[in-house]
Amino acid sequence: MDLSDFSALNRLSQPGIGTICCIGAGYVGGPTMAVLADRCPQIQVTVVDLNADRIAAWNDPDLSKLPVYEPGLDAVVARCRGRNLHFSTGVEVAIAAADMVFLSVNTPTKTKGLGAGQASDLRWIEASARQVAACARGHTIVVEKSTLPVRTAEAVQAILGASSPSTGSNGPAPTFSVLSNPEFLAEGTAITDLENPDRVLIGGEDPFAIEALAGIYGHWVAPEQILRTNLWSSELSKLTANAFLAQRISSINSIAAFCEATGADVREVAKAIGTDSRIGSKFLQAGPGFGGSCFQKDILNLVYLCRHYGLEEVAAYWEQVVALNSWQQHRIARLVVTKLFGTVTGKRLAVLGFAFKADTNDTRESPAIRICRDLLEEGAHLAIVDPKVSEFQIAKDLAQVSSAQGSDGGGGWQLATSAIEASAGADAVLLLTEWAEFGDLDWDGIGSVMRKPAWLFDARATADASAARAAGLKVWRVGEG
Repeated sequence: MDLSDFSALNRLSQPGIGTICCIGAGYVGGPTMAVLADRCPQIQVTVVDLNADRIAAWNDPDLSKLPVYEPGLDAVVARCRGRNLHFSTGVEVAIAAADMVFLSVNTPTKTKGLGAGQASDLRWIEASARQVAACARGHTIVVEKSTLPVRTAEAVQAILGASSPSTGSNGPAPTFSVLSNPEFLAEGTAITDLENPDRVLIGGEDPFAIEALAGIYGHWVAPEQILRTNLWSSELSKLTANAFLAQRISSINSIAAFCEATGADVREVAKAIGTDSRIGSKFLQAGPGFGGSCFQKDILNLVYLCRHYGLEEVAAYWEQVVALNSWQQHRIARLVVTKLFGTVTGKRLAVLGFAFKADTNDTRESPAIRICRDLLEEGAHLAIVDPKVSEFQIAKDLAQVSSAQGSDGGGGWQLATSAIEASAGADAVLLLTEWAEFGDLDWDGIGSVMRKPAWLFDARATADASAARAAGLKVWRVGEG
């Protein structure tokens, strides 16, 4: 038996995972670790982040101030925080104490340099890997949780292997196993997705590390739902899943535009095709397009990788999914201008919803951003309502502070506290996020304070169109001819 066999046997005989560190306290790391700590009370879980304000928010006694809004998250954090769930800026200490380290940092699209506009910016993944290499003790399982380009694990392995300190005062040199464990969460239902996942995917080369992670999930996930693959299949599966979901959204939105031109109703078409078991009914809801942190970023990364491997036709195919998504948002903004007699300059427009979807405070790549920017450029005055998105975040996304009028005398925006406040004196109401409260509005009250002729532009097709019409509004619904 050689030394590698002894090493493997030693790891197999070691007790189970007792301490976990997660680097990154954002939309993935925070909720994922909260549920893991809830379901595995025997494991001490520490979520670390260099952003002190974010960590302070996770530790705030007022659970309504958690930096991530997800239905049910506050209850999970309340059960675990201070027991076996901890939030800290002490990155080095947490890594040194951990048997397993999750990398859950941001991987945005590069804005400059090689691959700008498509490739993923992996600077924080690299920095995290180097920090793990410098601080880890003993054998540490490193888990990729961030959405990453295929073969990123190769770089992580190289960093961990090259940066491991020699045996010294801290004991034997650390060793590492690298796994890929992508998240398949939908914001707004993340806690449900974590507690009752369709599948858990674990990719790796070390069977002992794979089974250690599978054993953690096995506390609440059925064995048949825990899938094991190699590293590269796991990394590519996440990109592929997001690409396929985004493709369905762009596909149904293309048909929505066709329905509007021909007199068909996209909801009837979606129902008809969704009953086909080969197609299914999910992700066939026409709307203003996809948003969030993953879909556009991951497809663009897929496009970049396909071109890197010389697959130009494949790259062009997936690139069109993103192009059609942008077209849908510009189309909606142009339609508003056209219906309002060709100009919105100086006109007040009520915007209902700014988050990229309901039940989240995340605005990354929100369709509302592009639509609002187009309308501001046309000189509109926007009154924006969203139950979870702050004025600061809206200003950041629109690159314009709140004001009745833009600095150049053009369009401006202000925050409103209710739909009826936003609608006062408005020529139109735009429903851009499908918050439940926007599905049951007082249209008689809204209609009475609007300037006539008044419009409802329902980009989500969730408002009570009959009530809006009865209140005297003209109604456009996405995909309705």
